[in-house]
Amino acid sequence: MNTSKSETVKEHPLKPSRRSMPCLAQSQTHPQSLSKHSSFLQPNRVQPQPRPQPLSAGTSTATVDVVSERAKVVETLENNLLKLSNTEYGDPFLDVGKDKDTYTDDSEHGNYDARTDQSLLIQNKLTRQKTEPRTKSSVKTDAMASSGLFFKDGKKRIDYILVYKKSSPQVEKRSTFEKNLRAEGLMLEREPAVTNSDIMFVKIHCPWETLCKYAERMNIRMPFRKKCYYTDWRSKTMGSLQRNMRELKSWLPRNPMKLDKEALPDLEETDCYTAPFSRARIHHFTINNKDSFFSNSTRSRIVHHMLQRTKYEDGKSKMGINRLLNNGTYEAAFPPHEGSHKSRHPIKTHGAQNHRHLLYERWARWGMWYKYQPLDLIRRYFGEKIGLYFAWLGWYTGMLIPASLVGLFVFLYGLFTMDSSQVSKEICEANETIMCPMCERNCTLQKLNESCIYAKVTHLFDNGGTVFFAIFMAIWATVFLEFWKRRRAVLTYDWDLIDWEDEEEELRPQFEAKYSQVERVNPITGKPEPFQPFPDKLSRLMVSVSGIFFMISLVLTAVFAVVVYRLVAMEQFASFKWYFIKKYWQFATSGTGVCINFMIIMSLNVVYEKVAYLLTDLEHPRTESEWENSFALKMFLFQFVNLNSSIFYIAFFLGRFAGRPGKYNKLFNRWRLEECHPSGCLIDLCLQMGVIMVLKQMWNNFMELGYPLLQNWWSRRKMKRGGQLMEHKISLPQWEKDWNLQPMNLHGLMDEYLEMVLQFGFTTIFVAAFPLAPLLALLNNIIEIRLDAYKFVTQWRRPMPARATDIGIWYGILEGIGVLAVITNAFVIAITSDYIPRFVYAYKYGPCTDQGYRQEKCLKGYVNSSLSVFDLSELGMGYSGYCRYRDYRAPPWSSTPYEFTLQFWHVLAARLAFIIVFEHLVFGIKSFIAYLIPDMPKDLCDRMRREKYLVQEMMYEAELEHLQRERKKNGKQYHHEWP
Repeated sequence: MNTSKSETVKEHPLKPSRRSMPCLAQSQTHPQSLSKHSSFLQPNRVQPQPRPQPLSAGTSTATVDVVSERAKVVETLENNLLKLSNTEYGDPFLDVGKDKDTYTDDSEHGNYDARTDQSLLIQNKLTRQKTEPRTKSSVKTDAMASSGLFFKDGKKRIDYILVYKKSSPQVEKRSTFEKNLRAEGLMLEREPAVTNSDIMFVKIHCPWETLCKYAERMNIRMPFRKKCYYTDWRSKTMGSLQRNMRELKSWLPRNPMKLDKEALPDLEETDCYTAPFSRARIHHFTINNKDSFFSNSTRSRIVHHMLQRTKYEDGKSKMGINRLLNNGTYEAAFPPHEGSHKSRHPIKTHGAQNHRHLLYERWARWGMWYKYQPLDLIRRYFGEKIGLYFAWLGWYTGMLIPASLVGLFVFLYGLFTMDSSQVSKEICEANETIMCPMCERNCTLQKLNESCIYAKVTHLFDNGGTVFFAIFMAIWATVFLEFWKRRRAVLTYDWDLIDWEDEEEELRPQFEAKYSQVERVNPITGKPEPFQPFPDKLSRLMVSVSGIFFMISLVLTAVFAVVVYRLVAMEQFASFKWYFIKKYWQFATSGTGVCINFMIIMSLNVVYEKVAYLLTDLEHPRTESEWENSFALKMFLFQFVNLNSSIFYIAFFLGRFAGRPGKYNKLFNRWRLEECHPSGCLIDLCLQMGVIMVLKQMWNNFMELGYPLLQNWWSRRKMKRGGQLMEHKISLPQWEKDWNLQPMNLHGLMDEYLEMVLQFGFTTIFVAAFPLAPLLALLNNIIEIRLDAYKFVTQWRRPMPARATDIGIWYGILEGIGVLAVITNAFVIAITSDYIPRFVYAYKYGPCTDQGYRQEKCLKGYVNSSLSVFDLSELGMGYSGYCRYRDYRAPPWSSTPYEFTLQFWHVLAARLAFIIVFEHLVFGIKSFIAYLIPDMPKDLCDRMRREKYLVQEMMYEAELEHLQRERKKNGKQYHHEWP
């Protein structure tokens, strides 16, 4: 491990120049300081001692100690001089002890030396004297190698793992592939598995030279200067204000949700200016330690980039690790975890063993459920793409807190006003009102007061706060998305993703194989590549769309089957032997229908996934990202329709086409269509939403954590049955422990996003009927974050750290759900709930006519007004007298019996008017809020522009100082301006 330059020499401040900046003196390393010390030490360079001769028997012990002590001093000085001379003489790639780090196995012939002659001379002088220290450190080397994170020599870190079976017939492809990897500069080492003699691991290490070469090719941005703040008087004023605020906050109680700063490492790269890495300007970058300059995730990303572009056969498309995984050449390819996630010692006293252990202790444990997530550490370990997912999930969960509080307030308002509600009172006191039978054969006449419980429960969700909550949630969805844009902008800035662009993706093997005969020049790369003709693409797209509509029709068929079940079960439960079921047969019908519907939903989800795979493959997308977007859209459409179709039926169709007593509409002229309860259909909608939402969240949580736990337990059980002893578990290296874990889902984060987006739909689309949906979502997400964290840290292999700047196609889907939520909530309030009929009665037909709707007494007589009269003798069932039913129809003694009354048309007009006004009002508010909230904070824009200017100035200043030092070294005069 190299000694930091900032530790070797003491830094001197820069000399002021014409374009110097206040921030340059804060640099950790600078070539000027190195040149001064190098020129000071060169005349007094200590010559290395010759090989010591064997000591005679009479040599004193003191002489031996002096010689060994002198050798240590000489070695230390030579190491420091070597590092300084490498930078001074323009050799940025030399790593001390490089030759002893070089490993070759029986089939490796690559040469990785890129050193100058002077470096080789110095290295040869040091070789003999390093024999003794290397022998003394052999114990440490063995310990490092046995940890499973390094090669056998204990020095070269493992950046990637390939797994193959010895019995695999693809030997030639694998041999060619590995040979080409060595030719690209990678180092490989094979290791047989401990628990399976047929499994072989290939450990990959990327040396410093190769890292630098590919970091430059991939335009990876690396830190080169510490960030400086408060560079003008305004920022200094703000800085003093912020200091005063911090002093004031220090007197306040500490936020328990924040993580202790002492518990997390100082991630310095987030506090540095960055620039695309360049070997020609390597002296600009802050390289304190070559082993840690490139983080583990960056190293793995570079190796993955090389694996994707290395050939295994002759031919244009015969390259990439993905193809080798598909054809069985390799069983798996993954970056290793950084060690165990558990430790025998407490983290508070002994600290974290590695980043994985730190993530487990400060993020994945259930005891941290109320803490903020360490997003910078997640991003450092898993990459920006996964970091953005957890950032979005945390932001969504935090935004659910105000929505949950408002929804809970609306629910509690209905709870406290339940007994004082005029409608509930009239229903509960209606002892004389007889309701018409709600089924054909087995239903008896019931009094209206028997629906007292249903009326009170309905008031919990359908009260005066329903409209306010629906408007609030529509605005909440807009605020959530707009502020997520701002949060994403801050994260992309902090994570240095502002100027990052996706690399040109490689073509999918299936696309190349299908269209290898048709080629055209890629406008980006300028190289010929396979091309899909437009007629072929259109025809495949039409087939795919037809398949989507077929699957949607299958969903509607399943919903129709559930409707038929409800019609049949309604008659059976009404004549059931058990009194409780016979009395509450409507509740029993709805409850069993929901459970059956849920089982159908989960069964069809499995079918939908396979059909979505088939249709997406049929389209032959060009790249993997196109395939993922197409597959994600299909899965969302399928599951959204599957989950919400029954809810749409209950909200907008249940009881709307049932007819009236004496003239009921029947399905297949056999089953009478289902009616709403005397207290309305909203209770059925609430039951449907609540059961499906709770059961689906429980099922998802089991599949996310319980299923991987069972799989890992079963694999350990098979190892025991195979004859492996328990002591192997202790001695298993890290790569084999990772191999025994479950791989990440084939779709990456698609399943995680899909689950949360569907939940977002439940939370917003029918929230007017179920105000507790945000609270249920909040409770689930608190568990979901820790479940996902535990799964990523402990149950899954480490995924390849990928980069991303946003959440992809899911943002557009969320915006579409927000628009649909406004429309559906308008229809739920206008059609499903009784808000509009009560409103019309209070202003037009109640005791407060022309006085305004001021209090509950204005609804006196509403229940009687909303019930029509029917002559029981017309049923032909032996009844006499009159019964009541929910509708606005004329009585049988009128001149136009059973025709719609004027009140019906008033209610219908009010419903249509409310839908139009509500939608335009809410859409106008949403658009105005979206206009007011900029996508990027203004201070962030100013900071980005300021830093862009500073980076240009720093690069200019660093280059100027470098050229001045070169002139001074050559004895030429120099000035503080560009030569």
